[in-house]
Amino acid sequence: MTLAHFIYIPGVLLFGIVVGYVLGGRAAQLAKAEHEDRAERRKARETARRARDRAAREASPD
Repeated sequence: MTLAHFIYIPGVLLFGIVVGYVLGGRAAQLAKAEHEDRAERRKARETARRARDRAAREASPD
């Protein structure tokens, strides 16, 4: 192997690690935002359901 291989191969490997780290960080950030959005929508649905159930209980004659 030539001296160029001793420089080129680790350089490409390091480049791949950096690109993977950046893309992985972005993917994790997007996944976290999506999870938080889903949790917020779930909480809104639960709040609306509780309000609807409470109104139904108050309106029903016992």
